Amino acid sequence: MYNWQVNCIMSQQIKILAIGNSFSQDATHYLHKIAKADGIDTKVVNLYIGGCSLERHWQNIEQDARLYLYELNGESTEKYVSIKDALTEEEWDYVVTQQASHDSGIQESYYPFVINLFNYIREYAPKAELLLHETWAYETDSTHDCFVRYNHDQHEMYERLGRAYRRAVEELGVRMIPSGDIIQKVRTIDPFIYEKGGRSLCRDGFHMDYLYGRYLLAATWYEVLFRKSILENNFIPETTFAPGKRVDSNALKVVKECVHTEVMKKNV
Repeated sequence: MYNWQVNCIMSQQIKILAIGNSFSQDATHYLHKIAKADGIDTKVVNLYIGGCSLERHWQNIEQDARLYLYELNGESTEKYVSIKDALTEEEWDYVVTQQASHDSGIQESYYPFVINLFNYIREYAPKAELLLHETWAYETDSTHDCFVRYNHDQHEMYERLGRAYRRAVEELGVRMIPSGDIIQKVRTIDPFIYEKGGRSLCRDGFHMDYLYGRYLLAATWYEVLFRKSILENNFIPETTFAPGKRVDSNALKVVKECVHTEVMKKNV
């Protein structure tokens, strides 16, 4: 049975660290604001290197490389840190990482790097819950250079990355944030049936749309991490990247209901 009671004291600041790339940048952009709308104080940090894979994360750890742009609560701080710098900065409640999108469906690309990375994180953040973030398949007409690895087939990419992530979380013994599954589900619901002329959840064929896509990701993280329903949350996303663009309340409702239903169903 899914437990909707939050396991931590929400009067305390909840600290979340993502070790990722542009896909975790998309995922964390609205998370602080969604939590704030429910009276939850958070510190949400994303370590950003574009296209950074698990292998590269591990190489950066070995070199203690200060190459990660430090993003705080969805905004750049314009400072660069190493993974160790970030891990030792706070007593984190959650640490989340993911595979680079182009490698997401290549099972062998995860190993041994994801195991090495999680062991390292456990050493420096022993009290944190570690999670793996399931990324998503590209849009059907994506022009991403690496889409050819999946025969330019969204469903093939989705099936392969799903198998790879499920194997990894089973071996690591951690929970998965099922963003890729929920995105694929929303893609079958109006107004997001792109193949029939609907909205794409992507802005460029692979990154998430600034409004609905990024909101979907943050809502999924919110439900999984805080075990709270997104349905009554009153935060409405907005973006400076599309000034004057208003959120379609029906489209946002579809996203919220699908996120909630799917997280409940998966009992994450």
